Amino acid sequence: MSENGKQSTLLLDRSDVRVNHDTGLGATIRSSIDKVRSGDLGSLPVVVGLVIIWTVFGTLNPTFLSSNNLANLLFDASTVGIISLGIVCVLMVGEIDLSVGSISGFASAMVGMLWVNEGWPVALAILAALVVGGVIGAIYAVLFNRLGMPSFVATLAGLLAVLGMQLYLLGATGSINLPYGSAIVNFGQLLVIPRPLAYVFALIPGAVMLVSGLSAVRRRKQANLSAPSIGGLLAKAAVITVALEFVAFYLNQDRGSPWMFALFVVLAIVMNYALTRTQWGRSMSAVGGNREAARRAGINVRRIYTSAFVLCAMFAALGGVLAAARLASASQQAGTGDVNLNAIAAAVIGGTSLFGGRGSAYSALLGIIVIQSIASGLTMLDLSSALRYMITGAVLAIAVIVDSLARRSRASHGRG
Repeated sequence: MSENGKQSTLLLDRSDVRVNHDTGLGATIRSSIDKVRSGDLGSLPVVVGLVIIWTVFGTLNPTFLSSNNLANLLFDASTVGIISLGIVCVLMVGEIDLSVGSISGFASAMVGMLWVNEGWPVALAILAALVVGGVIGAIYAVLFNRLGMPSFVATLAGLLAVLGMQLYLLGATGSINLPYGSAIVNFGQLLVIPRPLAYVFALIPGAVMLVSGLSAVRRRKQANLSAPSIGGLLAKAAVITVALEFVAFYLNQDRGSPWMFALFVVLAIVMNYALTRTQWGRSMSAVGGNREAARRAGINVRRIYTSAFVLCAMFAALGGVLAAARLASASQQAGTGDVNLNAIAAAVIGGTSLFGGRGSAYSALLGIIVIQSIASGLTMLDLSSALRYMITGAVLAIAVIVDSLARRSRASHGRG
């Protein structure tokens, strides 16, 4: 080996030794700070924003932070939050779906018509609504993949067409009441997790984080790669566990934790695993980041777009079914108003990039809590809806600005 080769090998070995030993808690903190400086902000902005919002509204009206009001907030956030999970999928590939509100309203009308008017079993009616939602998403995918129609135009046309089908199903009465006392209405309005079970559920995320993190550390060490600090991993798991246990304790002081919100959290966890730990999820990020590069890498780009549109429409349908359960009715107003805007805004405010390629299922969870907190706080202060729209719009604008600046910072630091 030449002298230059020996020097290069020696430098590499020293670098490996330095990286492998610099894995203490201090190194974890420094690494986190470096990520923030380079534009990899994660969920930090929305968490800070949520703390500010809760502090302001809690100061102006202490009832805002009562366990009963927070339980109602979680009930209300679940329906649009599930719709926002689908928006995360289409934003990840750099596209948009403007018809999710209409699809949710149409799904609620389908359930009311099939279950109440036609006598179908409620489970079969819900399944039919989800299947029809998936078919609508598949139609968008065909228009986009085969005909080259922009998703903005295709879904805008779908918004009008699906809204028309919703009005047709509801007929002259304009609404269908769901039976009070039925399982689905109880699920949307009343059912909460039993108190002991809520504490058990609060332990699971921290435990899963710890087990998966230790497994990742072991694999990286076996491959002679730098590994994150075990101390830092333990600290993160402990903080999350303590925070969730406190939330469970606080909510249990009154009504408790809604099962509907638990369903939303489970769906977010499943989607986050799919987006971060599977080949499909990596393909979603690749297509959103650079479609042509993804195609040249052997990814079936059309199939990825199809999966994004279909999932988005099915989540919208599920959100519509749960909204009908929450209101105990399917009406012409279902899915209209600000449902579209809130679902899209929640994903963006939570941290999913409008530019494609970057996002997380948890962004829907965080974003919808921000939006619902603003709506709940202003309602309790007896302020007008006009102010709510203005504040939500300002928060959305700030989120997009932060995303744009973070994107520039990542590019300047070579982080993509």
